[in-house]
Amino acid sequence: MENGAHARYQYLAWTVLRIAVGLAFITHGLPKLFGWLGGFGGGGEAAELMSRFGVAGVLETFGGLLIVLGLFTRPVAFLLSGQMAVAYFWIHVGRGGPWWWENGGELAMLYSFVFLFFAAWGAGPHSIDARLSAKRD
Repeated sequence: MENGAHARYQYLAWTVLRIAVGLAFITHGLPKLFGWLGGFGGGGEAAELMSRFGVAGVLETFGGLLIVLGLFTRPVAFLLSGQMAVAYFWIHVGRGGPWWWENGGELAMLYSFVFLFFAAWGAGPHSIDARLSAKRD
C-alpha cells in the first residue's frame, strides 16, 4: 500500500474512532441530564443538575457532542480524560479495589485513555478544528 493510501486509512480510522467514542459518551450523559435512555439509575429520572452526576451529565452530553464534531477537541478531551480518571478513582476503586477487573471500572479507564489520546493528537484532519486551523494558515 502506498503511503498516501495508508495515511488516508489512518485518518479515516482516527475520525471513526473520534465519532464513535463521542456518540457512546453522549449516551452516558443523556440519562443523567434529561432522564432519557432509561434515565439516571434506570428510573427515568434525571440527576439533579448541581450534583456531581448532573455535572457529569453536562460534561458527557456536551463534551461528547464536541468530540463528535471535532470542535475544541484538545481541551475538551483533556477535561473528559480527567473526568473519567476521577470517576475511576472516586467511584470504581471504592467498589472493589484498584484493579478494573475487580471494580467494574474498565469503561472509565478506557474512556480516560482514549480522551487522553485525543487531547495529545487532536481531532484529526476530518474535523471542525482542522477546518478552522486551515483558515488561519
